Amino acid sequence: MMTDPIADMLTRIRNANSIKRKLVPIPASRLKVGIAEVLKTEGFITGYEVSQGESFSTLTVELKYGPDGEEVIRSIDRVSKPGCRTYTSVKTMPHALRGLGIFVLSTPRGILSDRAARKENVGGEILCKVC
Repeated sequence: MMTDPIADMLTRIRNANSIKRKLVPIPASRLKVGIAEVLKTEGFITGYEVSQGESFSTLTVELKYGPDGEEVIRSIDRVSKPGCRTYTSVKTMPHALRGLGIFVLSTPRGILSDRAARKENVGGEILCKVC
C-alpha cells in the first residue's frame, strides 16, 4: 500500500527526467492533475493528459526539455510529508531560488503556485518545491 501518492508522482517525474523520457504515466487523482496543471502553467512541463482505463485513470505527463536536451525540471522535492505537514501564510511564504523556482500549494482556492497564491492573497499547505 502506498502511503504518499504525491511523493510517488514526484519520484516518477524525477526518474523519467533523469533518463530523458518524454512521457510519464502516473495513476491519476484530482490532486495530481492539479499539480500537473500548475507545472504546465509555470512552464515546467509541455502538457498532460488524463485517460480513462478499465479500473483506474492514468495521468500522462509530457516532460519538457531545452533545445540541447537539458532538463527544465532540475529538482522536484516533496516539502510537506504525511508525518510532518508544512503550512504557510501569505506573509511567511518562501521564495524558491529567488523566484526562479516555484512552490506548489494546496489552498482553499485549489492547487496554486506560490506566485498565484500571493496574487490571490491566500496561504496553505506547501506540497512540493520545483526548480
